[in-house]
Amino acid sequence: MTAPEAESLRIPTAPRRRTAWRGRLPVVAVVALGGACGAAARYAAGLAWPAAVGGFPWTTLWINITGCAVMGVFMVLITEVLAAHRLVRPFFGTGVLGGFTTFSTYAVDVQQLIDRGHARTALAYLAVTPLAALTMVWLSAATTRRVLTRRQR
Repeated sequence: MTAPEAESLRIPTAPRRRTAWRGRLPVVAVVALGGACGAAARYAAGLAWPAAVGGFPWTTLWINITGCAVMGVFMVLITEVLAAHRLVRPFFGTGVLGGFTTFSTYAVDVQQLIDRGHARTALAYLAVTPLAALTMVWLSAATTRRVLTRRQR
């Protein structure tokens, strides 16, 4: 086997992985920054509108619905209308909105409602949240497309 043939069969070494990681570092950084911003906004909303013990967790529900509505608008704008910087989508979509919407709190809320003897409320919340969230993504994306189409006429 010749030296060029041996070189073409060589298995990549660690330095190439480090180079790949360095290329992803800006994305990881903007996701972390956006996630911190979104989580801080969610936490502030929870402080401003706390849920009553054993009551329906309206704040978490509205946070998730609002975040999903914004995601629908954002995804239409960023994928169909605007030519944005490559870090906008990971910063805002994954970071800010991922940190703002809170399906982990949703799961904890369901568990706490069950533990406190409010199984019916927990089941209603368990069903309403994903249904409302998915509906809002679809509805906001469809509405955004419709508004943009009418503006172009």
